[in-house]
Order: sequence, then structure tokens, then C-alpha cells
Amino acid sequence: MAFAITNVTGSGHLRSFFARVPVAIGEAFIRYAEAQSRHGEIEALIRLSDAELAQRGLTRDGIARHVFSDRFYL
Repeated sequence: MAFAITNVTGSGHLRSFFARVPVAIGEAFIRYAEAQSRHGEIEALIRLSDAELAQRGLTRDGIARHVFSDRFYL
């Protein structure tokens, strides 16, 4: 006959805490990345006509450069 102990006391709560920490960190990174996203601004500029872009001093191929100019040297 074989016996197995399946009830481990004391470490279950701690283990679930450490399992939740990486998930919480990952979700925080996702929220940060979404907040820093420039997708909306790019989409708004793409919807403009060439004449409207020219009034703003932009061209179609310069949209990304304009949107990310404060972050990257393009």
C-alpha cells in the first residue's frame, strides 16, 4: 500500500502571491505601453488630405518622423 501527502501547509498563500507578481508586472507594462502609444495621433494625421498636411508643414512620408520626433532621431 502506498501513501501520498497532498496537503502542504503554510506555503500555499505565499506561492499564490509569487504567482501573481509577474502577472501584475506584465499588466503594468502593457498599460504603460498603451499610454505611450502614438497610434491615435498617426491615424488622425493619415486621415488628413495632402493639402491639410501641407498646411501643417508635413508630408505623408514625414508623419512618423513628426509623431516620434521627441523620442527618436529619425
